[in-house]
Amino acid sequence: MANPTAAMLVIGDEILSGRTRDANMHYLAGEFTKLGIDLREVRIVSDDRQAIIDALNALRQQYGTVVTSGGIGPTHDDITADCVAAAFGVNIDVRDDARALLAAHYERQGTELNTARLRMARIPDGATLIDNPVSVAPGFTIGNVHVMAGVPSVFQAMVASVLPTLTGGAPLLSQTLRVYRGEGDIAGPLGELANTYDDLQFGSYPFQKDGVYGANIVVRGTDGARVDAAMAELSALFAQ
Repeated sequence: MANPTAAMLVIGDEILSGRTRDANMHYLAGEFTKLGIDLREVRIVSDDRQAIIDALNALRQQYGTVVTSGGIGPTHDDITADCVAAAFGVNIDVRDDARALLAAHYERQGTELNTARLRMARIPDGATLIDNPVSVAPGFTIGNVHVMAGVPSVFQAMVASVLPTLTGGAPLLSQTLRVYRGEGDIAGPLGELANTYDDLQFGSYPFQKDGVYGANIVVRGTDGARVDAAMAELSALFAQ
């Protein structure tokens, strides 16, 4: 039986401009791999209302789970929550439980819960809150969409809150063989082996360092015995 599928929507001009390097996709992919959820697609969109709505609607209809990152802070360009509400066709407003979390947090800090900070308590109707033990301001889940912050430490904490609620499949296993030959030399026999083990994924990743070149061949699959068998044939095929 095929594993559940997922997609990620990364939101923010700072990612597309190159100002900020996204680390959240790498983290989410690793966590989903361990859980047995296949991350099939990642899209990056700017802080543009229609672009966010269109991408979200496309992804949530195609995949079982969608995770978004970015755009749920207190500033004017944090528009993700409003776009999610629009995509689902529901109202959005400050919600009492989210307000209470923020009020208690800022009171402990001796900081005012001003209008800008209160924006982080605006939650679409019908959504459930995602716990944020790092900075309190919650994410939220609506339908099959999990809306999370872009700051990596907060994103990771929110992912940890959501993972127990998701149904996984068979974890993806992988093994690697380093081959000191060019990809042009290994492509033919590697392709034939991949056709033989068509239930597995084969990847070839070239390297060159200090005048030495070759490729790391990675075999991935959910059946450990099949991965072992493919690796045995691979090792014999490209014996050094």
